Amino acid sequence: MSKSVGKSLSAVVPWYKNGLKFGCQSCGCCCGGGPGFVWITQDEIVRLANRMGISAELFEKIFVWQVNGTRLSLKEYPNGDCVLLDEKTKKCKFYEERPIQCKTWPFWSQNIRQKQSWDAIAEDCPGCNKGRLYTLDEIKNQKNRIEL
Repeated sequence: MSKSVGKSLSAVVPWYKNGLKFGCQSCGCCCGGGPGFVWITQDEIVRLANRMGISAELFEKIFVWQVNGTRLSLKEYPNGDCVLLDEKTKKCKFYEERPIQCKTWPFWSQNIRQKQSWDAIAEDCPGCNKGRLYTLDEIKNQKNRIEL
């Protein structure tokens, strides 16, 4: 194989080609502790509202705010915790219905772009490098489900 072909192939194969380990430790670190956005779609609002037994309009009024006039995000408490984070269990109160952004953590593009990015989030997220091994295809699938 020529050097130029080898270089182009290495650019296509990500550093995590052998997979990454992740296992949620229910610490709540990804759901709070600092300001940020949890982007939410209208379908997710309806699903969460139904689970709570309230209208989508009321859910949106209580739990959602509009960012830059166009995007919707879950609100946060003053300490940066998501409004859906259960303070006692450190899990989402509606874990199964949580937004896709939350379901795809930690396999976001910016977290896996470089090994240094992964190592940086692993310092705060005790689930990184623990738990089950996610294959390259599983990681790509998660990453492609959301673009932040």
